[in-house]
Amino acid sequence: MNIDPFHLAWFLQGSSIQAWGADWTGNISEEWMSAGMFLDLARNIERSGFDYLLLEDSIYIGQNWQNKRDIFLTNGMSVPRQEPTVVASLMAAVTTRLGIVPTLSTFAYHPYLTARIVGTLDQVSDGRAGWNMVTGSSDFSGQNFGLDQLPEHDTRYDMAAEYIDVVTRLWDSWEPGAIVADRKTGVLIDPGKVHTIDHVGEYYKSRGPLNSGPAPQGRPVIAQAGGSPKGRAIAARYADTIVAHPKGIDGMKDYRRDVRAQMQAFGRDPNTCKVLFMAYPILGDTEQEAKEKADMRAVLAARNIEQRMAQIGWTTNIDFSSHDLDAPVAELTTNGHQSSLDNFIRKAGGKTLREAVIAYSSSGGSVDLVGTPDSVAAQMGDIMEEVGGDGFLIALPNVSRKSVAEITDGLVPALQQRGLVRKKYSHTQFRDNLLAF
Repeated sequence: MNIDPFHLAWFLQGSSIQAWGADWTGNISEEWMSAGMFLDLARNIERSGFDYLLLEDSIYIGQNWQNKRDIFLTNGMSVPRQEPTVVASLMAAVTTRLGIVPTLSTFAYHPYLTARIVGTLDQVSDGRAGWNMVTGSSDFSGQNFGLDQLPEHDTRYDMAAEYIDVVTRLWDSWEPGAIVADRKTGVLIDPGKVHTIDHVGEYYKSRGPLNSGPAPQGRPVIAQAGGSPKGRAIAARYADTIVAHPKGIDGMKDYRRDVRAQMQAFGRDPNTCKVLFMAYPILGDTEQEAKEKADMRAVLAARNIEQRMAQIGWTTNIDFSSHDLDAPVAELTTNGHQSSLDNFIRKAGGKTLREAVIAYSSSGGSVDLVGTPDSVAAQMGDIMEEVGGDGFLIALPNVSRKSVAEITDGLVPALQQRGLVRKKYSHTQFRDNLLAF
């Protein structure tokens, strides 16, 4: 095998209590407020040369089961979740090279606030900040901010295009060299290099300039999950790294071809945006042990079917509690995550809802990665060689210090020994490491 190295990132599913009832999670249910486990995660994946850690977020408590919050609260499903930019700041403080990418949603943060928060994170991290742009998916989240409901899916992405334009113009409101810091002349900032943007658009208004000063990277890195056609278009136009979750090798190839073609249509060099595919590796000391772990996912899904349905409902914005478990999956639509619903429907095929939920909950990322660290490393190399992609985004459903160690001290060394991922960082800033290969 002779392929270029690929990138690794970590998709942390919310700064919440991870798998509090599972084995090997210590006293997480009592210690979660300190975010200590997440800081250990950041340190460990930096030691392993990961490009970035993305903090996924939601900004509401689920109510997508019997129109109640009970199942989400009782089982700690996506709750509690702390403000990701605060946790991101703590992560930046305990690392020196890792990119830190909190999620900020376009309906909850004004563009000026997003530009200021992420720009400040870039400053205090010496150029390692990113922003995961999301438009929101649940009316419950909108209602926390005074909205009756979120705008229609495609409208949200039209709004996002203008939103990103405002944010990037605010980052650009300080020219390079604006801070003179000349003690002899007594000039700190050159007024001629700081500008208002005077944006008045269809959805947003902002005068600018940012009062927080320039970001070390100029523009911090923008991440986005482009799944739906509208989402792909926005990602192709603006994103520096894309969170991709198509299913199967052919789906991965088609996705990458499509989004790179759209980048070219926007006048962008496709190589300046890294497409990372979601991966849930299942590792064992032997192939048999790994397979048994993978098989157990279906057993657990069947055992906790209502929780699994509620979690899928939380993702797709659908309450499945009134649906017949043993009838074929009905026709479904959503104003939420369209790509997640599409993946669920594809998995369903002609199955009953029960069978579809178990199959969906048992499946991994874009492709199943099951085996020993060495065999999974070989699989990842073969996949990248065929897909031509830029790397993987590790997303474990249950994060513990043990599961993290399986990746950082098992899988990553196997990848490094094959020359598939970096052994050390080439640069100090996030964007430079992202573009290093």
